[in-house]
Amino acid sequence: MNLREKLVAKKFIVTVELDPPKTLSLDKILIEINSINFRKIVDAVNVTDCPLAKLRMSPIALSHIIQEKIGLEAIFHITCRDRNLLGLQAELLGASALGVKNVLALTGDPPQMGDYTKATGVYDVDSIELVRMVNKLNNGYEYGGNELKDKTDFFIGIAINPTTQDLKKEIARFEEKALAGANFVQTQPIYDIELLERFLKLTAHINIPKIIGVMPLKSYKMVEYLNNSLPGIFVPPRVRKRMKGKDVEEGIKIARELIDKIHKFKEVAGIHIFPLRDMDLVCRLLN
Repeated sequence: MNLREKLVAKKFIVTVELDPPKTLSLDKILIEINSINFRKIVDAVNVTDCPLAKLRMSPIALSHIIQEKIGLEAIFHITCRDRNLLGLQAELLGASALGVKNVLALTGDPPQMGDYTKATGVYDVDSIELVRMVNKLNNGYEYGGNELKDKTDFFIGIAINPTTQDLKKEIARFEEKALAGANFVQTQPIYDIELLERFLKLTAHINIPKIIGVMPLKSYKMVEYLNNSLPGIFVPPRVRKRMKGKDVEEGIKIARELIDKIHKFKEVAGIHIFPLRDMDLVCRLLN
């Protein structure tokens, strides 16, 4: 079964975030994600699109290589930051021709965050309109309304932050994305089950599969960075206290406890792991 079929069948799935390299060499990545233990655990890998506005290989190209060489399903990210209306549609048609059918539609981190601060952020559309664009292509139409000879068949994903301070606004955007044609959602990392429970109750009317983000903590320094530098990601005091003076082993314990609790929510379709470029961590976490 592919990812779409697994979610329809309500199989609890595992997806993993993967950052493309800033090099042409893919041997290390391909070996890591083709290990027996990794393949037993993971249903699909998310291939990011120049995260934090830093140069990386094309996510569409890498997704195609992963699917062709390894047979592991990929979800490619596409952002509104680097491409205008023509470029976005051209990339999407190319991805469809290459057989890369799972897409995560994102606004994208601003160029000022990255290594090319003078780069132009395009943002002809936001992530809501990007979902609408992909859905139009699925129905055989360009974004501007002209009919295409063919239809794409994208499985459209979106991202949501369940622990943002302005949850009302976040849920309103979630509703708009669902109406625009989103098929599934992957969330930012959560560390507070009570906040997740609140989010699930408030979004129970949005009937698309919800895949919950889990990012194992590696150190107390990482906890401070998340709390101070990434608005919207909330690490509660009890978790901060547990990580003080501890390393990744404690972070794995905390993540396992979270996953056990997440698994009990019938509304949850799976988990999305952020291993921070440490694919071995995925196996250690879920083995």
